[in-house]
Amino acid sequence: MISRRQLRIKALQSLYAYYASGREDMGRSEKELHFNIGKAFELYHYLLILIIDIILYAESRMELARNKRIPTHEDLHPNTRFIDNALVDQLRNNAQLLRYADQHKLNWSNYPELIKELYTKIIASEEFSLYMSAAESGYSEDKKFVTHIFTHLIFPSELLASILEEQSIYWNDDLEFITSMIVKTIKKFKAEDGPEKLLMELYKNEEDREYVVRLFRQTILHREEYMEYIKQNTRNWDLERIAFMDILIMQMAIAELIGFPSIPTKVSLNEYLEISKYYSTSKSNVFINGVLDKVMLQLKEERKILKKGRGLIGEND
Repeated sequence: MISRRQLRIKALQSLYAYYASGREDMGRSEKELHFNIGKAFELYHYLLILIIDIILYAESRMELARNKRIPTHEDLHPNTRFIDNALVDQLRNNAQLLRYADQHKLNWSNYPELIKELYTKIIASEEFSLYMSAAESGYSEDKKFVTHIFTHLIFPSELLASILEEQSIYWNDDLEFITSMIVKTIKKFKAEDGPEKLLMELYKNEEDREYVVRLFRQTILHREEYMEYIKQNTRNWDLERIAFMDILIMQMAIAELIGFPSIPTKVSLNEYLEISKYYSTSKSNVFINGVLDKVMLQLKEERKILKKGRGLIGEND
């Protein structure tokens, strides 16, 4: 589930904390790195059960209407298309989701205001009206509507963002990515899937798990070596005036260029330039690009970059 870019970001965050803490305890920081990554997986499940709680709230509202002292015809014969959403029903019975939520004590019971706000926004939306009144209804329509809820109502919610920020500092930058993973999860569901349908795994494969640990370790263990490359290629700059985050990003990029022969240099450079757009200053992107271009040429001249694997022909020229 966790993409390579997210792993790079998690490693960057942990490296920043490693140096900022003043302790420089690599073992402890590595544990925090794993914890940080695990929190993203927790958020994935947490948001999946959010849509279930919204449906439960809708059911409770419908039940209250039925039990009015003088119920209307609509109260007694409501349109149940929303609460009967087939995709949400699958999530409500998904063994993996229920097991994870129980093990990690995940629930939204302390945030009724969020459930109410999201429900109110859903039923007030034009898409809800179209969904509820559509002549055609079925599994495909149910999936599309749940996807719309996540991308257009849950993800943009300021109240949700505030609540997540209060609960965990690790979730500040995860919401957009996790929402995209939920959309991918929804797309993979089929009408015939039962309660044993598998959700996403934390890592796509064991290689990704090893990648983030090696990247974290190598950036720390070869810090002085990588700093020397940065110094040699920023001769007109005072290192103390270069943003610390810029230095970390460049150190990580160098670690990846040298230490991961199966990753194309272009991929590494592009990834760290993209990360710099969000995690450093407005001018960092151009600066980092210029420095890394020079460092890469130097590393190639010194034969420090040796790529191998499919699709990497010519990388070592």
